[in-house]
Amino acid sequence: MYEAEFDGRGSRIRWTEAAGSGGGGRGERAATVYVHGLGAMSAVYHAHVAAHPALSGRRSLFVDLPGHGISDRPAGFGYTLEDHADALAAALDAAGVHGARVVGHSMGGAVSVVLAHRRPDLVSGLVLTEANLDPAPSRAAASSSIAAYSEEEFVRGGFAEVLGRFGSTWAATMRLADPLALHRSATGLVRGTAPTVRRMLMESPAERSFLQGTLSGELPGAAELMASGVRVIQAPGAGHNVMFDRPDVLAAAVAGGTV
Repeated sequence: MYEAEFDGRGSRIRWTEAAGSGGGGRGERAATVYVHGLGAMSAVYHAHVAAHPALSGRRSLFVDLPGHGISDRPAGFGYTLEDHADALAAALDAAGVHGARVVGHSMGGAVSVVLAHRRPDLVSGLVLTEANLDPAPSRAAASSSIAAYSEEEFVRGGFAEVLGRFGSTWAATMRLADPLALHRSATGLVRGTAPTVRRMLMESPAERSFLQGTLSGELPGAAELMASGVRVIQAPGAGHNVMFDRPDVLAAAVAGGTV
């Protein structure tokens, strides 16, 4: 396990690694960095993808964002998308990684795009799985459901309600997240960024792929994304968790973007 301070107060963001070649230096294959979604953990959601034969020999980092998994959960932290991106940058700086291929799911995809916008030196490619691109998602979205509570309501009782409402698979990792951090992260997703994550993605010089599960329906604004150079990939028979439903499709997307 590795760690780096991220908030100026001693709090640590942590990650695990799978050995392989590449930190992003000249002549090296770029490291691959996996970033989880809201209430999740990177190794749980992505280690099996990194183990795919198509990705063998790559240095892979599984980073848990602040408030999630094995990382610290300071009460004084904002947990906005920008805050998460800066914490992720601290981890990559400490790991000696630059020019990475960053694989982000859902909220982690949004964080990855913000990271590429704020620290383009750290990111050569983005592979996004159903990433949040726009503020104010539908009321049915998990982030909107969590943000509908006040912070105090969520910490006192809403967290338990949400754990029971969204099913055992997500609850298995969400129960390890800090309730305050989860609520602030969800609120940050609903609030969005300026410019929007979608705009940052469209204007990014990084190589970009976006995976959409066919069971999730059409990707809003897909034509505009493709016109800006984003490769939109359909994952047949997959829902929001493409890495569980079609890990082969996600592994192929990561392998196909080799730098």
